[in-house]
Amino acid sequence: MQAMLLSVLGLALLGALHAQDSIPIQAEFQQDKLTGRWYSIGLASNSNWFKEKRHLMKMCTTIISTTTDGNLEVTSTYPKGDQCVTRNSLYTKMEQPGRFSYTNTRWGSKHDIRVVETNYEEYALVATQISKSTGHSTMVLLYSRTKELSPERLERFTQFSREQGLTDDEILILPQTDKCMVDAA
Repeated sequence: MQAMLLSVLGLALLGALHAQDSIPIQAEFQQDKLTGRWYSIGLASNSNWFKEKRHLMKMCTTIISTTTDGNLEVTSTYPKGDQCVTRNSLYTKMEQPGRFSYTNTRWGSKHDIRVVETNYEEYALVATQISKSTGHSTMVLLYSRTKELSPERLERFTQFSREQGLTDDEILILPQTDKCMVDAA
């Protein structure tokens, strides 16, 4: 019985590792072109946090800049009730260009972040595998340089999110807002 349980756990772990390796990364990623202001257009996730807060979410502004040691400083500003909340994250570059790690000590989570595809001037599709002691989740973000994107880009986001195992209930095109919009420095 114990051997069977270990076999099942081993297969589950192998499946999770394979799923992470199957997420593509932008070919010939150019980090400097990713910097500047982006709008969060779409968000998909199978996390409990997303399921609880989905109905409150709106478009936000994200400013990406490169640190002196080559990592990414990611500053997101979003509406929360009547206030604007700003969250800063440091994405540490990994060996493979376009792949980053981030640890959230407050929530005890580790994030494996991949820039899946981008043309740098219009959109960026980013996938994150999140690991916590309570389990794993997937998040997909669609960024745009403007507040609107073509139906083709929105469909690509939806299609890619589904490919990651996310359901239509876990995929959201964020409602537009003018509240808390920030200009790039």
